[in-house]
Amino acid sequence: MAIDYIPHTGSDREAMLAALGLGSVDELFEDIPPALRLGRALDLPPALTEPELVAHLEELAAANAGARKVCFLGGGVYDHFIPSVVPYLAGRGEFATAYTPYQPEVSQGTLRAIFEFQTMIAELAGLDVANASMYDGATALAEAAFMAVNVARRERIVVLGGVHPEASQVLQTYAGGQGLPVTVVPVDPEEGTTDLKALDEVLAAGDVACVLIQQPNFYGCLEPAPEIARRAKAAGAMVVVSADPVSLGLLEAPGRYGADIVVGDGQSLGLPMAFGGPHFGFFACRAEHVRRLPGRIVGRTVDRQGREGYVLTLQTREQHIRRDRATSNICTNHSLMALAATIHLAALGPRGLRQLGELCLHKAHYLAERIEALPGFRRVFRASFFKEFVVACDRPGFDPAAAALEAGYLVGPDLGRWERERRGQLLVAVTERRTREQMDGLVAAWGVTA
Repeated sequence: MAIDYIPHTGSDREAMLAALGLGSVDELFEDIPPALRLGRALDLPPALTEPELVAHLEELAAANAGARKVCFLGGGVYDHFIPSVVPYLAGRGEFATAYTPYQPEVSQGTLRAIFEFQTMIAELAGLDVANASMYDGATALAEAAFMAVNVARRERIVVLGGVHPEASQVLQTYAGGQGLPVTVVPVDPEEGTTDLKALDEVLAAGDVACVLIQQPNFYGCLEPAPEIARRAKAAGAMVVVSADPVSLGLLEAPGRYGADIVVGDGQSLGLPMAFGGPHFGFFACRAEHVRRLPGRIVGRTVDRQGREGYVLTLQTREQHIRRDRATSNICTNHSLMALAATIHLAALGPRGLRQLGELCLHKAHYLAERIEALPGFRRVFRASFFKEFVVACDRPGFDPAAAALEAGYLVGPDLGRWERERRGQLLVAVTERRTREQMDGLVAAWGVTA
């Protein structure tokens, strides 16, 4: 457990006060009104030595119940392994302490890292260009819908029912401020994927700007994305796909089956779960739409002497152009998190990303088969899935989430949080970190196999 601790000695404080032209610490704070000062010494316990302090902090950390549980949690944030090279390099001072490059061309290292990130995201998405990253996957999806509305010159936004309900809520909040209508297409209750007949009925009106797809969807199911894209295109609508980046090691790149815009959340690429953030969003599109792309874009060029260099090519945001012409209200990009993803992807390489996807796929299917063999348990949806699936238990009086927690396993979330009729149905996610012993342990906690 590494702890940075920099004590200031008395001589250090005197030197700083002298540099400020002050005679005492009281002079430093004399502008603070007396009524706002504590007026007494802090009531603190005696000082600890460094070994005692480290031991105390480790004891506090161990009190976090989740730290001792095996994680099968799904729903958008996943317990993937992070190679040690990622935090080591991303935590270097020149990266971790860097700020937004307002004089960007001076920050060649930062710009080059962003350029490499953009290149990797564009390749994963199967599209021409990517930006320097977004805040998160949900806001990236909303920005993509706005971009599609501007390009298509239509107003109706269609979001499939398999999109994460919280991302859908963010989208509707954004759209409400602009007065844009949002239509939600339901999922087939048996399959867990989009009801194509319902989609056709919505598209028939001829006023749809875009169709928003999540692949795999919130329930872990694989949408018939190429067919959805074909139908949307035939109706003159743009196609936006929110993709799990790990799945793109196995699944076809969305740009190759017709997606105009590809977004997603990058937490799976070298970032910890971190209680939900901070993470980053990614955003890629076709070249003809580049001037409507939100956020920043870093480009590579050469100077007059032929030397390679990196520049901010586009900054189509409200801080840099007239507010009425801004394509987005995104004020920055999550550079440090995007850098971690870049290191992570570089460490994996194409073959490693595919192997990662295969591990998630095979382990998830192993666990699903074991759970379905348990008395009273069933998989809720019939559609194919990647690393996540929904289970329900029809055993009276048995609470699978509580039983798992008591045995040391975290599962969920419970879909009743968003859909009352699905109360008791649990999302179960399986990443490459889960071992056979851990999966068998969860099955054992839920009962003896039939």
